[in-house]
Amino acid sequence: MSKQQILGPSDRPKLSRWIPLSFQHVFAMFGATVLVPLLTGLSPSTALFSAGTGTLIYIILTGAKVPAFLGSSFAFIPALQSITAAYGIEYALGGGFAAGIFYAIIAGIIRLAGTKWLDKALPPVVIGSVIVVIGLNLAPTAMNSAMYDADGYSLVYFSIALVTLGISIVANIFLKGFFNTISILIGLVGGYIFTLIMGMFFPAYHIINFDVVNEAKWFALPMFQRDATGAILFPKFNFVAILTFVIVSLATICEHLGDTMVTSMAAGKDFYKDPGLHRTLLGDGIATAWAAFFGGPPNTTYGENIGVMAITKVYSVWVIGGAAVIAVVLSFFQKFGALIQTIPGPVMGGISMLLYGLIASSGLRTLVENGVDYKDKRNLTISSVILVIGIGGGILQFNVGTSFMFSLGGVALCTVVGIILNLIIPAQKANAD
Repeated sequence: MSKQQILGPSDRPKLSRWIPLSFQHVFAMFGATVLVPLLTGLSPSTALFSAGTGTLIYIILTGAKVPAFLGSSFAFIPALQSITAAYGIEYALGGGFAAGIFYAIIAGIIRLAGTKWLDKALPPVVIGSVIVVIGLNLAPTAMNSAMYDADGYSLVYFSIALVTLGISIVANIFLKGFFNTISILIGLVGGYIFTLIMGMFFPAYHIINFDVVNEAKWFALPMFQRDATGAILFPKFNFVAILTFVIVSLATICEHLGDTMVTSMAAGKDFYKDPGLHRTLLGDGIATAWAAFFGGPPNTTYGENIGVMAITKVYSVWVIGGAAVIAVVLSFFQKFGALIQTIPGPVMGGISMLLYGLIASSGLRTLVENGVDYKDKRNLTISSVILVIGIGGGILQFNVGTSFMFSLGGVALCTVVGIILNLIIPAQKANAD
């Protein structure tokens, strides 16, 4: 275990610390994991179930060596929406299932051929730049949650976000020992209590609504996706859906590589070698296929949870596994899940200012620690184009047949463009003055 770590990947904390450490990860992933199905017409409880069980599958397939939480992927939202609109939700699930199998195929190629070809296609200049894009693409989400209510800009919301952020920063920098390791949880609880107090003294600022908790059932089974008649919708397949999801998965594979690299550096382990990149990709892919089979959105390694680990210096797989078990339990006991849903947007926005910034910073760290030379015009060109396309909202779209518009944008598009530029720009000519 590194001197900078409090708990390494194989370390198991005492139960009294284990539970709050795991809950901290649940809070970090909950909003995004639930939001994706809400935006795409899928079941939030099924998404929680597939995220928790998918993470446990990942832990098993990686030999319990890699601390990574898998939750609903934002990158697949446009594909889920467009395929559902054009063909039906069962074909969107089929696309998600195909993306998971594509992960497994890439994992098999890596297992047989090694990673040299992957290093050539996705060197640090591409991976690092894409990670920066991932973090900065999330930044508007954090600020929107922190500043805007249904009526527009809200000074009250921004005040709550700043108080939450301030509590988290103070807890992270000034608290010692165990309390330092749960600084994100302290920030969330502190922001929540501050919001409740504001609502008590200023009724106009009462923004926490417990109706969703009262209406939720104590116990309910996570359901398969169903149609209007109640029939279970299992994944179905067509060429357009498969192609769309496979192309988007290029971006999430790149995200996986970046997340694994960042976690490796922070944890002081080379997860590319042990348990091996082929096993981490396989775990990610099988978890995604598993999620699609049950009617959940595709999974991906979560930068939010990497941010939590970076802040707390706790990289224990046991803690991540505990969070996965809690997610599964919450998918059955819906009142507890509903209670977490009452966490106000500005509280999550305040926390996200820190977490999303850490993702972007980890991309910069990838570039710096791998010695990417920006005096080299080639590296400068590749990073510049990736950043502008990814952060600027570049999008490629065209009609496929008469009823479907293919769309590729954001992180997915900048990843593809970055790979192409890296393969076609010759280093000698790019360095020439």
